[in-house]
Amino acid sequence: MSIPILRYSLTTQNQRVNGFETNPGEEQPKIYTTDNLPTAFEMDEIIWACYRQIFSEHQILSSTKDPFLESQLRFNQIKIKDFIVSLLLSDSFRHLNYDVNNNYRIVEMCLQRVLGRDVYNEREKLAFAVIVADKGLEAFIDLLVNSDEYAENFGETIVPYQRRRIIAQRSKGEIPFNLKTPRLTESYSIKQNSAQLLSSTAVRKFRPQEQSPRAGDPALFLAIVNEVSPLAV
Repeated sequence: MSIPILRYSLTTQNQRVNGFETNPGEEQPKIYTTDNLPTAFEMDEIIWACYRQIFSEHQILSSTKDPFLESQLRFNQIKIKDFIVSLLLSDSFRHLNYDVNNNYRIVEMCLQRVLGRDVYNEREKLAFAVIVADKGLEAFIDLLVNSDEYAENFGETIVPYQRRRIIAQRSKGEIPFNLKTPRLTESYSIKQNSAQLLSSTAVRKFRPQEQSPRAGDPALFLAIVNEVSPLAV
């Protein structure tokens, strides 16, 4: 008996209005697409953008790359959408993401990376988690990439991107929102990599008075033994 799919309503109206970006020129995402017959260099950027979107930057390893799929995309044998689906269903994605997370986290992660947005509410997260539990990861991915939302925003030739990458209070140095694993700004990277102040004085150990050995404590005899030089043979 299959688990009934939970019905939910959208509790946010943000999808109906234009987003408010702190700096539109900087916050507008770059669109990677094959519609304009990209050059070899541009195709390299498109492939990199696909890996970065699906695996995020900290998971782009030699094991996650698939030269055969890349070759098919370069020679227009498959579309960007097909490439994205293959990455999502790859052993690398399953090993690095699906096997080590619960269904709720998988739903959040896939909506961020496939649809470019967070979950609308807890009921949406629960509804998709039920699909993952009942029908598996493949059915869940198929539902996302074949949804009207994916088709309207990305189609078959656009790499998914974060549709609402808003930085609040940029002047205070907050980390940019990007798939929960942000690309750090230059100022933040400098701050994070700055040298720490180190003291040249020796570090002294402090032993509380109540922990000091008392008369008859074996620790006192051990100290005496350590001070006695071994006898020459």
